[in-house]
Formats: sequence, C-alpha cells, structure tokens
Amino acid sequence: MADVTAFNRKPSTNSAERQLRIDLAAAFRLSAFYDWHEAVANHFSLAVSPDGKQFLMNPRWMHFSRIKASDLLLLNADDRSTMDRPGAPDLTAWSLHGRLHALLPHARCIIHLHPPYATALASLANPEIKPIDQNTARFFNRVAVDLDYGGMANTDAEGERLANMLGNRSIMMMGNHGVLICASTVAEAFDLTYYLERACRNMILAYQTGQKLHVMSDAVAEKTAREWEDDRDQFHSHFTEMKAILDGQDPSYTD
Repeated sequence: MADVTAFNRKPSTNSAERQLRIDLAAAFRLSAFYDWHEAVANHFSLAVSPDGKQFLMNPRWMHFSRIKASDLLLLNADDRSTMDRPGAPDLTAWSLHGRLHALLPHARCIIHLHPPYATALASLANPEIKPIDQNTARFFNRVAVDLDYGGMANTDAEGERLANMLGNRSIMMMGNHGVLICASTVAEAFDLTYYLERACRNMILAYQTGQKLHVMSDAVAEKTAREWEDDRDQFHSHFTEMKAILDGQDPSYTD
C-alpha cells in the first residue's frame, strides 16, 4: 500500500476535525448502503479550514464500505505538489475537488457520484428534473446542467470549468457522467444526494409509462422548493438517524 503519511491519514487530535472526519466517513458508508457508489471510484470531500482550501477526501481506490474516519486524506487546494507526493489521491478527484475547494468557498462538502437513476437522467438529451411531485420540485430552478462532457475530469482546467458552471448553485447534473452536490455540511449534502436520486428515480419511472407528465406550474414548484429549504432541521435529523443505523450495524466508520 502507498505511503500516505504525507497527507495526515491518521486519527485527528482536533475534536472539531475528528467530528468532520466521522461525518464524512458515515456519508461514504451510507452511499455504499444505498448502492450509489462506483466500486473504488467517485469521491467526497469536506473543507476543514475557514477559507475551504484545506479539505478531507477519500484515499485513492478504497471502497466506500470500508472507509473510516482515520483513512481520510487531509489536503490543501493550493499545494501544487500534491500529485507528486507519496499516497497522492486519484488525479480526477484532485482536479475536480481541489479546484472546487479553491474557487468556491460555499462548497464546504462536495459529493461526486454516479448513482443509477441520476446518471440515467443525466444521460438524456434533456436531463431536466421537471417538478412532477414533491421530491422533484425540491430542485426546481436550482440545478446547473453541464452538457459538455469531454472525458475524464483530470486537469485543473476541467475542474475550473465545472466550478465556473456551478457558480453559487449546489447541484449539477453532469451530462454523460453523473452528479455533483455541494453544501455547507455533510448532513445537508447527504440529504440533497438522497432526495436527488429519489427525484431522478421518479422522473425515470414516470418517463417509462410513456404518458404525458403532469408538471406543476412554476409558481407551485417554486413554493414547494422554498418550503424544502425552510425545513433545514429535517436534513440534520435525517443524517443523525442514518448514523444511528450505522452505529447499530458497524460503528467502525468512526475509527
């Protein structure tokens, strides 16, 4: 196994950072639980410094179901020598997450996945999440769409392009690729990911009927989206409950 000590892959003595590590490790385990993962690919990251440039991220090629808090790498988006050091992260992860953390301070927690229903919708010529129910309405006018996939995101230029396209939004449908979710906390990023995948599932199932979609009016869709945003306590309760389930099944993620 590669030497990863250069990236502080060890238990943190800082209590605030340790809790962030535990939360991010829980998100990996839950993604495996829901079958959102892509074997040993895909990546999550979480800022630990006020400017967002120091961040935690999963080590290269480790399965989500095995990740523990102490496994997470501590990286610096301004450290241009990162990929030249022992235990370097995956190049696509560094190119994407490193640039997002450098350029978008509001993106504290960044989740990049290829979950089945969201990826299927992102593969359509029109990957719009139409407001056809409460879940889909949550994302009304709140999703950036990238239809310019050009291969693996393995350059700083591609990371910067995606950061500019995302802007101040929290979610991106990545055409021919997957999804990107950003939030201020792991709890909110997890909740957004959970409901995004369910919303995309509802879209795919509705399309499969072949019948005309009953799309909400813009006014109702916007009202519903704002009602979701006003219920932030639910996001944190959702994540707390899911961590309690993990604790009962396999608490090793906290190690």
